[in-house]
Amino acid sequence: MKKIVAFFSLLYLLSACWPTSLSFRDGSMDERWQKFYVTTLENSAANAPLSYAATLTEDVRTGLQNNTRLKLSTNKEDAQVQIEGNVIHYQVTPAAIQQGDNAAKNRLTISVKFTIFINVPPKEGGQQQDEMELTATRFQDFEASQDLTSVEAVLIDDIDKQIVQDVVNKLMSNW
Repeated sequence: MKKIVAFFSLLYLLSACWPTSLSFRDGSMDERWQKFYVTTLENSAANAPLSYAATLTEDVRTGLQNNTRLKLSTNKEDAQVQIEGNVIHYQVTPAAIQQGDNAAKNRLTISVKFTIFINVPPKEGGQQQDEMELTATRFQDFEASQDLTSVEAVLIDDIDKQIVQDVVNKLMSNW
């Protein structure tokens, strides 16, 4: 009998603390942000494939459309969120050295520096522009016995997903 009373008492206490509504939709993303625009990223990394910056640009656009309430704008001036970026690092290095200075694994590391401009009217009217910086560095390891060209597409896809998530997290966070 004591267990039943304790159970119902606990149930009552938990229900009293349970939230009745959740008022947030997209984390803390400003409600005034409606559209975004991503300028084609630049490529300053000497070893990156020529098409990498364009591929990552499309991945960022798709990721923002699928993971936020923002809509893609075809005109930069109409967008409240404007994103520019530069691929600054693309390198393969040994990750796990074995006996005899032989690598068991290699690591592909990619770094992208983003500048995010926020154009929203302030509460009193006029135009306000804020700027955020984000440098996203991500990596994937692969077996040293594998040739980079045979696994590069899969590695890039995995790294791009992480970089896109970093951009989404930056927009959704309390910056």
